[in-house]
Amino acid sequence: MICRWLLAAFLAASAGAAFAQEVFPRKPIRFILPNAPGGSNSFVARLIGEKLTAIWGQQVLLDNRPGGHNVIAAEALLRSNPDGHTILLVTASHAINPLLFRDQPYEFLRDFASVGSLTSTQYILAVNATAVPASNLREFVAFAKSKPAQLNAAGSNSGGIQHLALELFNVLAGVKLNYVPYKGGGPGMTDLVGGHVQLAFNNAITLSPHLNSGKVRALAIGGEARSPVLPNVPTFAEAGVGGFNVKNWFGVVAPARTPKTIVKKLSDEIARIQTMPDINDKLVSQGAEPFISGPEQFAAFYKTEMTKFAKIIKVADIRIEH
Repeated sequence: MICRWLLAAFLAASAGAAFAQEVFPRKPIRFILPNAPGGSNSFVARLIGEKLTAIWGQQVLLDNRPGGHNVIAAEALLRSNPDGHTILLVTASHAINPLLFRDQPYEFLRDFASVGSLTSTQYILAVNATAVPASNLREFVAFAKSKPAQLNAAGSNSGGIQHLALELFNVLAGVKLNYVPYKGGGPGMTDLVGGHVQLAFNNAITLSPHLNSGKVRALAIGGEARSPVLPNVPTFAEAGVGGFNVKNWFGVVAPARTPKTIVKKLSDEIARIQTMPDINDKLVSQGAEPFISGPEQFAAFYKTEMTKFAKIIKVADIRIEH
């Protein structure tokens, strides 16, 4: 009798566990962001989060955890229950940090379950229109050379993707620009518009409102072709600085022990959302490029990006004081 009771209890527990995995989501989803509100991270996460909320009937809550070279946000994910109800927005900076910060408390491919990619964005060199008397990249390079180590660029996180972009540009253009880290694109843009810093390497999502106001001027954009959103802004190569191959990307990860069925459900739904005309149009209208990949493809892409960034770090001789 006892054996039958134990068997029944085991079967009930197993059925309950299976049901818990199949019924997803069962509660609101916490979407952790490694930057302060107001930048491109927030824009992309909000677009996807609002669609997931509408489709699944469970609220997707954005949880901004800036600072610590993305470690604060990553640790929040690592402490969470691996049931798919907590996910993390990752960017190109997550493929750079292990190359510059050896003491990180996590390893990307070991501690995170890749869900998939969201989008990618080219970087634009933008300047404060009042503080920088340059209407094109050649004039800016000449201006920067006349003021070595006197011009400051707003960015997010020391050693992040924007820092890499600036240091590579320093090498390619033969100038010396200073990097000023902020907790996100939003605060950095506030200081750029206010003239507290003179320039920034950022994407169209974050820059567009300020470009339209005339307070900020775009001088060049990354990529092999001009953006349809900013057709009058030349590529770095067109403007006289070749070899600028740095762009940002956004993806989603979950804790490593998240069941594969849940990871797949998240990945499939996010990929489907990206193909929706309204979402695609909103991303493209902000200069973002479609970028869809599943868990395995995203993990492989991450490895490729680490290799590329390692080469840039070596060329630019980037070192971060710990």
